[in-house]
Amino acid sequence: MKRLTLPLLAVLALCAFKPAVPPRADTGPVTLSLVERDQRLELPAYLHRGQYWVAGRQGQPYAVRLRNNSAGRVLVVLSVDGLNVITGEVATPDQTGYVLEPWQSADITGWRKSQREVAKFVFTNPGNSYADRTGRPDNIGVVGIAVFSEAQRWVSPTSRAPPVAREKSRVQARASAEAADSAMPSARASGSVAAAPAPALGTGHGQRETSYSGSTPFERASRLPAQRMDLRYDSERNLVARGVIPARYRTGERVPQAFPEGFVPDPPAHGWR
Repeated sequence: MKRLTLPLLAVLALCAFKPAVPPRADTGPVTLSLVERDQRLELPAYLHRGQYWVAGRQGQPYAVRLRNNSAGRVLVVLSVDGLNVITGEVATPDQTGYVLEPWQSADITGWRKSQREVAKFVFTNPGNSYADRTGRPDNIGVVGIAVFSEAQRWVSPTSRAPPVAREKSRVQARASAEAADSAMPSARASGSVAAAPAPALGTGHGQRETSYSGSTPFERASRLPAQRMDLRYDSERNLVARGVIPARYRTGERVPQAFPEGFVPDPPAHGWR
């Protein structure tokens, strides 16, 4: 029988930690993106003044896609609108999260209600967002991750990875553990927020759907995350107003073509001179 790999809900074993190192924002084992579920397309991210932005649509269900690009297990604490997507608490890096196996990709589709169900992530107006409805609207419009590497475990010599894979893993580990600035600029530190329009989108608590998860122990290699990343989202109209998306690139807007396909049609019978 083929084994089904699912994202696992971590039961944190906070036993012993190695010395902490500051996280890096520009490198790390995990990539973060938002996926439009109706068309199964990753939404493009636009870099603006050091912050990545995504344009969403009102009523659109979406998923948070996490990819572990390393040869080791990682714990990803996932925050949407400033709230932990598993517990619903105001998010902090020391909370529970999803454990990804080496090279695993997982789509997190909603607020976890149990080990069998989630409530869908849906772009909605801020007043209808889960954060606002629970009285915590201060961080609407941002998705963030805090990633932790796993403390080294004893591995049987017969199951060790080949030398090439081990070397690749060591290079990635060194890159993500180098000392640098403590984190990527947060939503509150973003350059143009003060003069920008009010957020037009938040994340709603949508319909429930089946989504299975399990539990696994995980010992963090450090108290501080090896990687942190924020991804802001808003309506396309607001992103154009902020200068994130040039107006000429708006979705659905016709771009003049110098060589459009087709042949010369006859002019209308009336109305032309």
